[in-house]
Amino acid sequence: MTKVLQGVRVLEVALYGFVPAAASALADWGADVIKVEHPETGDPIRGLAAFGVKPGDGGVTMLWEVLNRGKRCAGIDIAHPDGYEALMALVDQADVFVTNFLGPARQRLRIDAEHIRARNPRIIYARGTGHGVRGPDADRGGFDGISYWARTGLATAAMPKDYDYPINLPGPAVGDIQAGLNLAGGICAALYHRANTGEGATVDASLLSAGLWAMQSTIAGSYVTDRDHLPKGDRRRPGNPLANVYRTADDRFVFLAMLEADRYWPGFCRAVSRPEWIEDPQLATAKGRYQNIEHCVQLLDDLFAEHPLAHWKTVLSRQDGQWSIVQSPRETLSDQQAWDNGYFSMVSYDNDAQLPLVPVPVQFDETATDLTRAPAHGEHTDDLLRACGYDDETILNLKITGAIT
Repeated sequence: MTKVLQGVRVLEVALYGFVPAAASALADWGADVIKVEHPETGDPIRGLAAFGVKPGDGGVTMLWEVLNRGKRCAGIDIAHPDGYEALMALVDQADVFVTNFLGPARQRLRIDAEHIRARNPRIIYARGTGHGVRGPDADRGGFDGISYWARTGLATAAMPKDYDYPINLPGPAVGDIQAGLNLAGGICAALYHRANTGEGATVDASLLSAGLWAMQSTIAGSYVTDRDHLPKGDRRRPGNPLANVYRTADDRFVFLAMLEADRYWPGFCRAVSRPEWIEDPQLATAKGRYQNIEHCVQLLDDLFAEHPLAHWKTVLSRQDGQWSIVQSPRETLSDQQAWDNGYFSMVSYDNDAQLPLVPVPVQFDETATDLTRAPAHGEHTDDLLRACGYDDETILNLKITGAIT
């Protein structure tokens, strides 16, 4: 793939998921991303278990790899005076500085926009926050489960009618990864602005804004209808029976999405061996199907219950309407369409482990991205500081004092 960000140096001072996800997207596009971690504690994501997946399962630390592939790593204690000077040496060579430290910590550590841009005026300074940089919650910590999922209405919108509690995120770091792509896009726009004007910029994105962006049509709909929630669909009474989910004989599900129902109804009926439905006055038109919706859905329920999924995959492929099987996360790894388009990249490790990772979902010149592993803790500290003019004796002394690792 064309490395559209080749030659761009990104300096990341961040923890957990959101901002590291943004930097991983930039790395996928060719940027040289340097992650700065504390020499002793590192990024807590290295030891975090989530959704039943523990560090070391399958020979890898899954979340660390997902969020930090393709980067280099420097172990620097930026609170140490000598460590801070080492960080500033890296700032001198950077095009982008990206962080998710809270405002008071940024100021205390002198990594706020004022200090970083005073050192390098052309740098793009990017902040990822839980709730934005203004307002009463500006300095309040956030995670995707609360700031992206719960606060924005996503949790209740996804909650089935018969549940007593809102449901959790559907998987680890879902909101972080989506919000990270927003921040990565903003950084790219700021780089374009700098190329045109020579001026750096400050870029802000938040988990809250990402969730609100995802929910904007639902929020707007709630406003114009003066409701707390938009009506949840009832699959027994959908507006269109060809935009509904049906269970197969082997307890799998098929999702139909034929929004132009009258266009696809005849071909669907012929494909599923029900040509009599084409002329049936109760079923022949979208209006008729809607007026007899429960009857129509029951016919389709009975139809799909007659055969297993394999049968319906073959049958539905014979007609032009849109549909998909409902896959588990594990099943997506057998989706040939995803592999053919480079939507997975299998990364190999020295211990013979492998991990399928998903590259950033934008390609250039019709070429997929090859991903590489995430760095070991402090793996590149020496090389990076040597490139900044540090000699080996100075590097050794910095290690002795605990400023670097």
